[in-house]
Amino acid sequence: MNDHIRHLLTQLEAAEKELEKALQEHKVHLNFSIKGKRVEFEDSVKQAHKQVKISLIKWLGNRPINLLTAPIIYGMVFPMLLLDGCISLYQAICFPIYKIPKVTRSDYIIFDRHHLSYLNIVEKSHCMYCTYGNGLLAYATEIIARTEQYFCPIKHARKMMGRHARYASFVDFGDAEDYQVKLEKFRTDLAKELKAKDKKVCDGRG
Repeated sequence: MNDHIRHLLTQLEAAEKELEKALQEHKVHLNFSIKGKRVEFEDSVKQAHKQVKISLIKWLGNRPINLLTAPIIYGMVFPMLLLDGCISLYQAICFPIYKIPKVTRSDYIIFDRHHLSYLNIVEKSHCMYCTYGNGLLAYATEIIARTEQYFCPIKHARKMMGRHARYASFVDFGDAEDYQVKLEKFRTDLAKELKAKDKKVCDGRG
């Protein structure tokens, strides 16, 4: 990886941090705070939310097609549960062997939209379903990304859509110079992540 690419990656990381800061400031503007696992709004905001809530009967009347497709949509929860179990078992068994830090499931699957009082019970159910599906795929993607970093951190020759965050630092396609040395460094970096994570847990307990 040349210096120009490293510089662009550094700029990208700085932009992501700036975006996160802006999003946090926007949360304050929306008058809600996070207390543990709860999200709390000011009373005036709660009342405003309730006023725009659509009743269940009206919602179902406006969207009868949703009732027809619901069995298909929600039926997908079974393969998702299978994926969840398999990918979690995989990292539980293999990651400690290769000294790869485990992915924290709760960092990706976050249930908090049910705190929104302007959603009716069906809308909240949809939100929980989508939260689980998208969160699960992100969780599985990170597990596989760490696996790829350990075994084959090589970019593809053609442009790939939906690249994970680790892909940008991988070795260029066809760059065979010192590949085994670079591969070992990728593995060492994963081990460092594991040590840093373990240290953070120990410090937190202390």
